Amino acid sequence: MENNGLPSGLYFQVVEQSTIATSITDLKANIIYANAAFSRVTGYSEDEVVGKNESMLSDKVTPALVYQSLWSRLKEKKTWSGVLVNRRKDGTRYLADVTIAPVTDENGEVTHFLGMHRDVTDLHRLEQHVRNQKTLIESVINLAPMAIAVLNAEGQVVLDNLEYKTLLADYRSQGRVQGGPLEPAQLVLDKVKKIPTDKPAARRNFTAVEVCFEMGRGKRTRWYSCSGTYFKESDERAESFFERRNEDYLLLVATDITDFKSQQSAIQINAMRAMLARQELTQSIREVLSGAAFQLQGPLNVMGAVVHMLKHREDRGGASMSMVEALDQALASGHETVKFLEASKPVEPQEVRESIDFNAMFHDVLSISAERIRQMAVVVDFRPDKNLPTLQGQPWKLRGVLKQLIDNSLAAMNSVNNDIHRELMLRTELCDGMIKIHICDNGPGIAENLKSYVFEPFFSTRKDEGAIGMGLLNCRNVVSEHGGLIWVESSKLGGLCVRLQFPLTDMNKEPDHG
Repeated sequence: MENNGLPSGLYFQVVEQSTIATSITDLKANIIYANAAFSRVTGYSEDEVVGKNESMLSDKVTPALVYQSLWSRLKEKKTWSGVLVNRRKDGTRYLADVTIAPVTDENGEVTHFLGMHRDVTDLHRLEQHVRNQKTLIESVINLAPMAIAVLNAEGQVVLDNLEYKTLLADYRSQGRVQGGPLEPAQLVLDKVKKIPTDKPAARRNFTAVEVCFEMGRGKRTRWYSCSGTYFKESDERAESFFERRNEDYLLLVATDITDFKSQQSAIQINAMRAMLARQELTQSIREVLSGAAFQLQGPLNVMGAVVHMLKHREDRGGASMSMVEALDQALASGHETVKFLEASKPVEPQEVRESIDFNAMFHDVLSISAERIRQMAVVVDFRPDKNLPTLQGQPWKLRGVLKQLIDNSLAAMNSVNNDIHRELMLRTELCDGMIKIHICDNGPGIAENLKSYVFEPFFSTRKDEGAIGMGLLNCRNVVSEHGGLIWVESSKLGGLCVRLQFPLTDMNKEPDHG
């Protein structure tokens, strides 16, 4: 006999051979049938369960509310699905993924219940293990003292920790430069791309790349040491089941090294301060000795003229030989003294010419003078040209020039009323094929008729005891050594503006990448 084309008894054979534990009960949940899979899962044979209530499998660990929900659904003639804690014949517990469906007759009345369940203990254990591992990893990552983020192949952050979220919030709200990347991770990747290397930029691991995050609004600049490792992860989508696909990801780890950089910067500033102090001391000694020789040379020139005149008179009997000899000896002694003074001048150290970044040099000098600037309440308006090329030159000499000029401006502003607003404007720019530098203040300035003398030896408008009058002359000499020009003008701020310009030679020009 066939029903809808199916052989008689096929339903029974299907259920009997099914791998899903299947049972049929009456309306009181008494078992009237159990298949072989039911016996394998529960440990009970069919003879041991037929006639017994399904509750024989129940374990008290399952809350009563679950069973109340189960019976409530069945009374409404609806199927119930859920998870129960069952107990096997040997007393061991297992998790059963259960589906119970009411079986109705031709009148729609429920006559039996069909129960099917699977042992999902191992699956649950695996899920919990994965969940616990995820929680553990997230806890460790969130407690980590560094910013951690995972980026997909498009550079989008798909996972991050609390430290990264904090950096992200601070950077977006205060630190992001106009037009710059919104994502801190993108700023890191942009920095990595600029690192010269023989390897292709894509999918290149990197280590200890230092990245600066300008936080703005008076906030402390942050420095991070960043490392990145690319890895692959299997595609979880269904279409990748047979054809394995891997997705590329980047693990980015950024460690805050702001305190270290501050200490490093302090050490560098102290070293630069000491180096410049030695340079200034050497220059001061040279200036003093040069000044003494210069001052001594004047009287010697007069004495030489007198001796020459007396010798002519001696020829005519006008002066005694002893007087001429005494003057000759004094003149020779004076010339020896001048030579000694010239020979005693410290030798200027020779520097190797290297690439000079004037923007970085200004940062150095401002850092060295920061305490003095703060004490004088000077407002510094620094406008660096971000596209300024480098110049081949002697770094310490040029750094000394910038410090000398800034010190002059600070001294000038300090010589007037302490109640006035003090402003120092510094600017670098690339213009007309030249690097141009402007150092302007709102000090008292210099009278128009004196501006042509400021680069003369021993000229100074300062009345303090340290003013020798050789500083600007030395600045002009250093600038000239680098093929540049220096001059002074009246500042729009009301004081003096010192302007420098350096021509860009072929070796200074940026290579044409176009």
